[in-house]
Amino acid sequence: MKIVLLDAITFGDTDLNGFNDLGEVVIYQKTVPEETQERIKDANVVVTNKVVITKEMMQNTPSLKLICIAATGMNNVDLEAAKELGIEVKNVAGYSTDSVIQHTFSMLLYLMGHARYYDEVVKDGTYSNSGVFTDVSKPFFEIKNKKWGIIGLGEIGRGVAKVADAFGAKVCYYSTSGANTNRDYLRVDLETLLNTCDIITIHAPLNDATRNLLDEKELRVCKDGAIVLNLGRGGIINEDAVAKLVDEKNIYFGLDVFEKEPLPKSSPLLRVRNKDHLYMTPHIAWTSVEAREKLIAKVIENIKESF
Repeated sequence: MKIVLLDAITFGDTDLNGFNDLGEVVIYQKTVPEETQERIKDANVVVTNKVVITKEMMQNTPSLKLICIAATGMNNVDLEAAKELGIEVKNVAGYSTDSVIQHTFSMLLYLMGHARYYDEVVKDGTYSNSGVFTDVSKPFFEIKNKKWGIIGLGEIGRGVAKVADAFGAKVCYYSTSGANTNRDYLRVDLETLLNTCDIITIHAPLNDATRNLLDEKELRVCKDGAIVLNLGRGGIINEDAVAKLVDEKNIYFGLDVFEKEPLPKSSPLLRVRNKDHLYMTPHIAWTSVEAREKLIAKVIENIKESF
């Protein structure tokens, strides 16, 4: 059996030796679209995180029996074509839940506590020269008693709600599918959530119901000083609107995901003036060491179950 890994760089330093017990393994750190067909041409198993596998590629790879997506989302593989051609496709769910929950709070506390400012004010000598034992020039608030709105109360959303509860926040949620009726938390419509919540976190998939869900019109109604975090998918929140409102309104944004990744150099997000109100990380919420280890272990398990 020949196994081809197309974008191993996304796994970092995670041990990949477990694949060697299954057959011949070829590892590519990165694969651009023009290289994909040549690299998978005689593979029995393809492992991809974000590299796209098209119908044409599958048709030109008669040896291919299994595509393992090293992620939860499956939009990088033509699933209908795979089914038509008898190629099995498996993804991995639940491996990064704890990691994303943790990063949600990391982003929140960074913004809410003005971590960038306070770190720099000590390191650049301003604090040492102040003659005062403390600095209260950037007031911060407690999470306790703040109203926290969650967009998308799936497994990750519920985990965030549980930790928010522990901090003493008042949690409500908006169901993007309209089907979630969790009785532990108050369900509200989107307008109510945006109008009333101090903290808003997004943990939803990108689909027809969530694409551009938060545009300029929606974001303008957020409370003064609100913090909005997107750890779902890029495209749920309009990035042009974020770049505009950061400089026009007292609102904070934390973005770990973007409509196009990596973030283009031309993005207006890279040109905002009020940088203290915008915290961005390069799609890393899922990448704790433990999460990546779980991911690889499950991919290997998926291969074993198919052969």
